[in-house]
Amino acid sequence: MPIGFLRRQFLTYLQEFIHDSRAIGIILFGCTIVSLIVANLPIGPDVVGFITKDFEVLHHLGLPHSPEHFINDGLMAVFFFLVGMEIKRELTVGELSSVKRALLPIAAAVGGMLVPASIFMLLNKGGEFQHGWGIPMATDIAFSLGVASMMGKRFPNNLKVFLTALAIIDDLGAILVIAFFYGGSVQWWFMLAAALVVGLLWLCNALKVKFGIIQVLLGLALWYCVFNSGIHATIAGVVFAFFVPDDKLAELELKMHNPVNFLILPLFALANTAIPLNIGMVHNLGSTLSLGIILGLFIGKPLGIFFACWLLVRKGVAIMPRGIGWNHLIGAGVLAGIGFTMSIFIACLAFSSREVQDVAKLAILLAAVISVAASFIWFYWRVPAKMVVKSPILKK
Repeated sequence: MPIGFLRRQFLTYLQEFIHDSRAIGIILFGCTIVSLIVANLPIGPDVVGFITKDFEVLHHLGLPHSPEHFINDGLMAVFFFLVGMEIKRELTVGELSSVKRALLPIAAAVGGMLVPASIFMLLNKGGEFQHGWGIPMATDIAFSLGVASMMGKRFPNNLKVFLTALAIIDDLGAILVIAFFYGGSVQWWFMLAAALVVGLLWLCNALKVKFGIIQVLLGLALWYCVFNSGIHATIAGVVFAFFVPDDKLAELELKMHNPVNFLILPLFALANTAIPLNIGMVHNLGSTLSLGIILGLFIGKPLGIFFACWLLVRKGVAIMPRGIGWNHLIGAGVLAGIGFTMSIFIACLAFSSREVQDVAKLAILLAAVISVAASFIWFYWRVPAKMVVKSPILKK
């Protein structure tokens, strides 16, 4: 068979895979498995050592000074830039653009953050792990939607829209938590410089300067100032996103989608799930840290989402999306227990100890596996493929 034909076939299959909504979930899961395996091979210590290797010259320049820091503080700012654009688009023309459309996913997201954090604090308040309360608040939008796509007609499009809006609000909540609770000591000169850069970005928009290299350079300057200010650098990505003109959002999101989902997030998964396993870690899955994360994500998420929505619908101030029933909503809540990217990210900020971080990451991965399995069981048991539902209506 000609090599040219094989190459064309391979590129065709690759393009189809990249455009498949299930792809990112499969890739992140695959990267996690590979990372766990490599970390527990004889070469594991060398690999983990390289990931965390400190390059002193970069530290002196005020830049991320290890491969892990470069990914988490540098590349992930690009991920947060994409998240910021998604938030802005939803607020301007999407599901969050009107109070009536936004009320239910906002309530679901708030409930899905408060209940998991409360469960975690019930188990850890006053203990050495209480600073990790933000870990179970997160939902991984790409991973959860990838799994949802695998369920076909059992997971209708309106439910995907609801889950997307919920996860975007969830991301906004996580961003605020990171900004206010997981930063370092504030360096006010760098904060002042960051404010100056924000002012220049605003001026560019006011003067209608075409979005291009000037704004990109200002965005990099903003990232550098925020990185050295004590507030986590990824917040710069979100702030920068809000200065992207509305007519450029769709174009930039399309351009950023593949590099973020197929390069940055896989690198993040590879770097942050290289966990050397041992019998002690298995025992630690029974610790209050692990239980707080697992119960928060797997139990707290669906409970918070369901009861927040139930209360608003019962009071007649919100309506369910068309064709969506309570069984759908419970299943989506279980799926929202996939914290993965954002939960791992917060775990790295919450704890300085590598050992504690690894225990938290393992609990996050276990919660994700349980949530995926439980959501499949729920949808195939409780939601027929062609289920038709009359949505509750607002009380007059």
